[in-house]
Amino acid sequence: MLGMKLYMAQRLSALIMAPLVIGHVGVMIYAVQGGLSAAEILGRTQGSVAWTLFYGLFVVAVSIHGAIGLRVVLFETVKLRGGGLNAVTWVIFLGLMILGSRAVWAVTVP
Repeated sequence: MLGMKLYMAQRLSALIMAPLVIGHVGVMIYAVQGGLSAAEILGRTQGSVAWTLFYGLFVVAVSIHGAIGLRVVLFETVKLRGGGLNAVTWVIFLGLMILGSRAVWAVTVP
């Protein structure tokens, strides 16, 4: 049952990530082609609730997706099982959430 829940969580996180990745890449192309400086980009993102929500959702989806994907890799290659596998998965998830949240905070909070 846990396997099916993790499978569905990874697939749903991928569905959320897909349009966010396209949006992110599109914004990056626009910024680079427009010759925007880092200061100009931050001027547009800082204080923006929309960008905070966009990248905040992105961080949550990536954290879920990445932790589950690495869980599978550890299960198949290192043969990690049981409580150790669960603990490592949670540490990876929390690490990604913390790092991603700090990045979102840095570019959206004035």
